[in-house]
Amino acid sequence: MSKALTKTDFQFPGQQQVYHGKVRDVYYIDNDLLVMIATDRISAFDVVLPKGIPYKGQMLNQIATTFLDATADIVPNWKLATPDPMVTVGLKCEGFRVEMIIRGYRTGSAWREYQKGNRCLCGIPLPDGMKEDQKFPTPIITPTTKADEGHDENITKEEIIAQGIVSQEDYEQLEKYTYALFERGTQMAEEKGLILVDTKYEFGKNKGKIYLIDEIHTPDSSRYFYAKTYQENFEKGMPQRQLSKEFVRQWLIENHFMGKKEDVMPEMTEAYIESVSSRYIELYEQIVGKPFVKANNDNLAQRIETNVNNYLKNK
Repeated sequence: MSKALTKTDFQFPGQQQVYHGKVRDVYYIDNDLLVMIATDRISAFDVVLPKGIPYKGQMLNQIATTFLDATADIVPNWKLATPDPMVTVGLKCEGFRVEMIIRGYRTGSAWREYQKGNRCLCGIPLPDGMKEDQKFPTPIITPTTKADEGHDENITKEEIIAQGIVSQEDYEQLEKYTYALFERGTQMAEEKGLILVDTKYEFGKNKGKIYLIDEIHTPDSSRYFYAKTYQENFEKGMPQRQLSKEFVRQWLIENHFMGKKEDVMPEMTEAYIESVSSRYIELYEQIVGKPFVKANNDNLAQRIETNVNNYLKNK
């Protein structure tokens, strides 16, 4: 099995600090740049799993790059360059403390809450009688707080504004961007025979201007269904064939793990890790519409360090 990058510890020129997230490691350079490394770590239920998935970071970074470039006409984004298959360099922005989650269909965590009897999601009332994977009449935005650690929490638009987390003017602009990005993502998915089911966007500010930041339309941040089989599976009450990280969540649920303190993480065998890597390659090729080309990962850390240093030296 090929190697996976699960930890980084670089010292780049001008480096001031580093933030190690669940999946990405972010290096702050000279007060104005971010070097974001998409590692091969994988998380679910806000828990980082004990082993990495080879090529996952490369796939996510390249998918995000594809969609950042394809939506730059809708909203300016933070990306400046991709000096390495696993790295994006971009503008440092002060992130809004909310994630803008937009849903076109009732599935995943939203369906699990509905099954419990909850008929209000982030302040949005929902009718009785909905089925799993049913399409909403129009997409709904269900924001969450942005937690540094632990679980993000659902929150309403009114609470966000009342608590001063985001100003009303800025929040309404984030809503407009979110709807427009989801519409573009939906159109691009249709061209690939897919349905963009739900996704999340993160935004920040640089010198008073709003930018789209982080990843976009990747299988870690989004859920896709295959369009060809959607209607038949929905009518028969069968599970949708989907492109997302949900298959990892389902594996964990089947093995009695949902991120609670008392839960025991199931063993990630080499065979399982290889199957997840293959599934991510399928995700990449279906979403991007191009064959996935594996980068040489014999010495990932050295490759990344060399490529980033060369970029920073010549920027």
